This record gives sequence, C-alpha cells and structure tokens, in this order.
Amino acid sequence: MSGPVAAVPIPPDLSARYARSVEGRAWLSKLPGLLQERLEQWHLEVDLAPGTMPWSGHGGLVVPVRRQDGLPAALKIAFPHDEAKVERHALALWGGRGAVALLATDPGSCAMLLERLDAGRTLADLGMDDAMQVWGGLVRQLGLAPDQRPEWREFGHIAARAEQWSDDLPADWEQLGRPFPRWLLEAALEVCQTRGAVGRRSARDLLVHTDLHFLNILARPGTAELDGTPAPAAYAAIDPQPMIGEPEFAVAPLLWNRLGELPAVQAGPALLSRCHDFSTAAGLDPDVARQWGIAREVENALWYAAHGHPGDLARSLWVASTLAGDTLEGLPLPHALPEPGQGG
Repeated sequence: MSGPVAAVPIPPDLSARYARSVEGRAWLSKLPGLLQERLEQWHLEVDLAPGTMPWSGHGGLVVPVRRQDGLPAALKIAFPHDEAKVERHALALWGGRGAVALLATDPGSCAMLLERLDAGRTLADLGMDDAMQVWGGLVRQLGLAPDQRPEWREFGHIAARAEQWSDDLPADWEQLGRPFPRWLLEAALEVCQTRGAVGRRSARDLLVHTDLHFLNILARPGTAELDGTPAPAAYAAIDPQPMIGEPEFAVAPLLWNRLGELPAVQAGPALLSRCHDFSTAAGLDPDVARQWGIAREVENALWYAAHGHPGDLARSLWVASTLAGDTLEGLPLPHALPEPGQGG
C-alpha cells in the first residue's frame, strides 16, 4: 500500500501552467485524489526520494512507483485533453516495441501505469550521428500499418489535419495582422493541399508519433551500448500524440530542436542535411519530410504569434522559411534562437 500522497509534491511548472484556467485549477485540485485512487487500485508504492520532485511534461504528472512485486514502474496522470485520451491506444498497439510499455490504464482519469524509463538519459545526450541511427530505428518500429484492432478508430488523420489547416492558416494569418510574408503562408498552404490530397489516397498510412523529438526518447534502464554504438532497442519513445498518415510528418520536431548545434556558417544547408539524414535513416522520403516541416512550422508560428511568444515565433519562422528555400531576413542566427518552451 502506498504512503501518503501528500509526500508527492506537484512540480511548480505544472501548477503554474494549469492554474491559468478554470478547468486546469479543477484538475489540480483533484490530482491528489486521482493519484491516491490509482495507487490503491494498482497496489503501488511511491518510489520518490525525499525532497525530490516527480517528473512532469507539458500535460501531466509522472510519479516513480513500485509494483506489488517490487518492480519499478511509472504512474502517469494526464490532464484530460484530446492527445492524452488517445495515448493509451497507441501504446497498446505498439506493445512496448519502440515505445514505453503500457502496463495498466484507467481511461476515466487519464491515468496509465508505464514501464519506468531513465528520465535522466534522453536522445538529446547523444551526438547527432548516434541520435540519427536510434531515431531512425525507432521510427521503423513505430510505423505500424492499420489493421482490424479497435484502437485504430481513435486516431485522427494527418491528411484531415492538413485540410483543416488549409482553411485555418489564412484566416489566422489575416486576423494576426499578417505576421510574416504571404509567400511563406502560401508555401505552407501548397503543402497542405498537395500532401493532404496525396494522403487521402495513399496506401502508406501508418501510425505516426507526431512529437518524436530528442527529449521524448528515453533510455531503458540497464541497457548498454552495442560495440560502442547506442542501439534503438536501448531507447523508447514517450508522449506520442498519435495520428494516422504519412510517416514523414514525424521528422519536423527534429528540425526545430537543437538548432544551436547547427554550424555558424551555412546553417540553412545544414538544417536541410539534418532533414535528409534523419529521414533516410528511418527509410522516409526527405523531400516529403521537408514539406511537412514547412506546414507544421507555419502553423506553430501562427500559434506563437497569437499567444505572445516572440522567441518561439522567430525560431519557427527561421525553420519554415529555411526549409522553403529562402530564409527570412532580420531573424536571429540559429544559435541565438531559443529551444522550444524557452522563447516566451
């Protein structure tokens, strides 16, 4: 049986994020009770060292626990948003292959009991060449083709998202006072229209982890390098934000992270090389990945413009325009751009 939940502090960043809305404050107030219920339901002990914080991401709390048999696990309770509600379905389909293993789930509370990974070792710790091989191997494992299992009915389609963007992006661009040149908006719309149409008739639909950046890939404890080279089997993906569609959609988050590692000279060509190399490592089409990167970053840019995140806006505009072949003037150099979440 678990110890008192009062011993599990709520990370300040998580509290601050969800205290901004009525729904968020209501969830925060219920969180200790939800945690206690899942600890009792699954016969778990909190495995948190005194004075330390549990892990948290943008959308939930993750508490290290031990099961009744003494084995380590992680209890995740997410704020009940759309992406959290479908995460368990993707993890069930993957079955621990390429992604964190799902041990138990309680849909009513958006709670999951997960394999415990090493939160202190991520793909961000590896050099780009090693990270590329691990990432490519994981994408190959995660790219399941739809079958008759009921979980597949829960996911949205990337082509439908592109069709929605075809309507939303021009309206948002106008409403926000045209925050970047029209040609970049039109480049994104061309991607949405062409890839959306291709995606609707494509036979290449796969399950796609749409947020597969470096920090969303954690090491499995106890795994070692093979002949000095990290292997995909030593890592697992988390927080999938799953959708169905073209797997090239997954490359974009690699292109807006770790920009500071691009060379000071010829940073644009180096970004395109990164897109090509990671795509190739995963068996994907580099040009399709580049196209999706344009659309995704233009959509991000409009969100950042609407929510007052100037640093993040500048980063998205640099990436989108560079991928489109004409880096916008007046933007900071890549090494001066913030990492995601640090550009408010």
